[in-house]
Formats: sequence, structure tokens, C-alpha cells
Amino acid sequence: MPDFGLITDTHLISMIRPIMPQVLLTLFQQPGNAAATLRERVCSTLRSAIHSGALSAGQRLPSSRLLAADLQVSRVTTEAAYAQLETEGYPQRRVGQGTFVAIRINKPAAVRKVAGQLRLSQRGKTILQTSGCRDPQQPLPFAAGSPDLRAFPLKLWKQLTAQQLRVNGEKLLRYGDPQGYLPLREAIAGYVGQTRGVNCDAQQVIVLTSSQQALQLIATLLLDQGDRVWMEEPGYLGARNAFTSAGAKLTPVNIDEAGLRPDSSLPVPRLVYLTPAHHYPTGVALSLERRLALLEMARREQSWIIEDDYDSEFHYDGQPMPAMQSQDRHGNVLYLGTFSKTLFPSLRLAYLIVPPELVSAFSTARTLYDGHSAQLMQAVTAEFIQQGHFAAHIRYMRQLYRSRRDWLLTQVEQRLPAFATAQPANGGLQLAVWLPHGQEANLTRQAQQLGVITPGLSALFMTPQARRDGWLLGFSALTPGEISAAVERLSKIVRD
Repeated sequence: MPDFGLITDTHLISMIRPIMPQVLLTLFQQPGNAAATLRERVCSTLRSAIHSGALSAGQRLPSSRLLAADLQVSRVTTEAAYAQLETEGYPQRRVGQGTFVAIRINKPAAVRKVAGQLRLSQRGKTILQTSGCRDPQQPLPFAAGSPDLRAFPLKLWKQLTAQQLRVNGEKLLRYGDPQGYLPLREAIAGYVGQTRGVNCDAQQVIVLTSSQQALQLIATLLLDQGDRVWMEEPGYLGARNAFTSAGAKLTPVNIDEAGLRPDSSLPVPRLVYLTPAHHYPTGVALSLERRLALLEMARREQSWIIEDDYDSEFHYDGQPMPAMQSQDRHGNVLYLGTFSKTLFPSLRLAYLIVPPELVSAFSTARTLYDGHSAQLMQAVTAEFIQQGHFAAHIRYMRQLYRSRRDWLLTQVEQRLPAFATAQPANGGLQLAVWLPHGQEANLTRQAQQLGVITPGLSALFMTPQARRDGWLLGFSALTPGEISAAVERLSKIVRD
């Protein structure tokens, strides 16, 4: 939608105003223009707007009548200014259509500022040091964690969106409940209860923009400066960054074939972060014995457990264990899920299920972040779940992703045996591949030169002596042909 001239010339100037940024009036009133004639001041204003990029090529200008009213000059003046600028080549006047910017101005390069000390808070400096969390915008081989949007039922989604706008349009355009749209909270509670055994009702569900927002809220509300947090080693960088930015002290806890492996020598944690169904990034599941031991420790020490169930819907071999939250009898587990992997990333919907006594605190804190998630998308997602489309979509995608995981495993084993060893995984959207010690940087550089993205694993370790070289290869958004082509490129890598 253009910024200028959206309303045609009319005599009802006092009732209808053009949609025009304040920039023209501001430029017109600049002290430097005071000595010039009114016509030249109007010309200077429009030239400056075009050169600064406020008006771009092809953009419609206001009619001379409306421009005169906004700048409080006569129409004769604005007509004269348009005529002068047209001779200079700035606008083009089309009979019956209006006046349009006729030239394209390349913006001058920004002036480089001398590096100086950023005036950030200590928390701000800590956040900056984490480098943040950025997800890939394109599902290129082998960017991790992207669903296949080509298989998403977009036509159905459009129909549900149109239906919600038709039935609840005005309501969905208003401000929403910080805790989330009630029908969606009810749908989420029913879904996780049936599929993951989570014990909750809609009043415990908080709908958020992302799992990262949930982690930031948790860090803000449950952690003080210096509090101890147990982190899986290797583990999810997004969680590490959230807790670090809150001033927590992180304790890396090793992972083996049965998941997190704590021992009595570790300091008592205020909070434990876990991906028990499918450890990120290795894919191992936390054993029942260790789940029960961690729940008992949380009861005894009054610690919190964060259960990040980020992709448990995609379990391919055998039956997944119920959520840890289903075994929690003392209200110490916060359960986290997201629709970014199951539906699509730009939906920007996730959910946090908290013990009843925390609901008010989290809802209040959410009002200080972004208020609430988009009501329309919440309503469409609720219908998608309630009508059974979500369960059908998950069943189909589970079969599709399983075949792609199997194909990637076969390709790695057959074509990259010289340097890559795949870590078996029962589910997920990416595959961990171990590399020879000290070779990750070199092999990743070669892969990049061959046009293949290979996210590294070594950065997910906090302890240097525990660090292992590897890749985390995302396969879910790639067809078998695309997987084969990418592995074929990787097979050209030369190992030192």
C-alpha cells in the first residue's frame, strides 16, 4: 500500500485527509527554508523527500489540492511547484491518474561511525555476548529443524482462516487475553493430555509467541542472579542463552545412552533444563529410572524442571514414553511445546503448561513482553486441532519424515564412511553425525564451499574436554532427491 495519495481529490478536505507521513510537513517547516518563496519551499520539500527515500520511484503523490491543504499554502503554489519539479524530471503527471515519482534515487552509503563503548546494561551486554538465536530462513541442505512446508495443507488453512474472519472477524481484531485464546488453550490441553499424558486443564496453558519467549519468561520469573541451572551437555543454545542472560550459573551435565547422567558431586540446581523425549541434539531418550530420580530430586530440593518437548510428535521407532510432567506429583515441572515444527515457523505460536500457582505470575509477566499472540492465528489453529486436521497432519508428516531419516542414514553410511558416523535416533527432524576429532571446522568449511550447510555440534558443548566434533543435519524439509544431491556434494570433501 503506497504511503502517499491514497485518497483521490475531493472537496471534503475537512472530513477526509490523505494518508501522508508527517515527513513532508516536517521538511516544509525546516528553518533553512524560511527565506525561500513558498513555491521553492514546496519544491525543496518534495526533492528532499525523494532523495531521502521517503518517496520512492512509482509512488503516487498527493493531489495539488490535498498537498496545499496539508502544507497550508494555496493550490496555485503547489501547482506551480509540481510544474517546476516536472521540468526537472522528478515527478510524472498522468491525466486522470495523478502525479507519480518518476526517478529512482540510490541512497548514499551510511557514514561509518567510530567504534565506541555501547551504553548497555550488564544484562544487555550479556545478551549481546550470547550472539542470540537465529533460525534459518530457507530450508537449504542441511539447515536443522525446518518442517516441509510443501506438504502443509495450505488450501485447508486458507479456508479455516476465511471462516474465522467471517464468523469472529471483529472479535479477533481486538486485544487478546495475555494467557491465550481460550479455545486454543482448551484444544492444547486436550491434545497433550491424549498424546503425551500431560495432566493439565486449559487454565494452566499459556499461549506464547515461541519456545524462546517461554524460556526468557522462565528465566525472568524463576531465576535470580547466581542461581544454578543444570544443562544437558551437549545442549540447546537457546536455553543456555536465556539462562545466561538472566545471570544464572550453568552446570553442564553429561549425556549418555540413557540421557542426562547426574551425580552426587554436582551442586543442587534451582532449575533443570531437559529435552527428555528426544535429546537435543543426540536424539537419545531419558530413561524412566533417571526421570523418576530427577523428579524426586526436584521434590526434595524444591527445584524446577523444564521439560522441552520440542519435537516429540515425530517419534519413528516404537512407542514414545509419556511426558515427565505426567509423572510429576508435586508441581515442579513446566512443560513446553511449539507449533513451529509441527505446522509452520511463521505461525509464531508455542505453549507453556505451568503449575496452577504460577499461572498468574506468567500471565502478568507476558503483558510486559508482547501482550498476547495474534488472535486470528490462535483461532485458526484451535479449529485446525479441534476438527482433527492436526492429528491427521502429524500422522502423515511422521511417515514422511521417517522415510527421509532412513534415507539420510543410508546415504551417510554408504557415501561418507571416511569421516562421518551417524548417531542413531528414534525421532526428530535432524540427525547428529560425529566427525573425527579436530576436523569439524575444516570439514564444515569445505561443505560450505560445496554449497551445503552443515550446522556444527561442537558449539553445543560448554566443557572443552567434553567437546566432540560433529554436524546436525536437518532432513525433514528435503526430498530424497535433495538429500542424495547434498550428500553427493559432501562426498567430495577431502579429509586432512
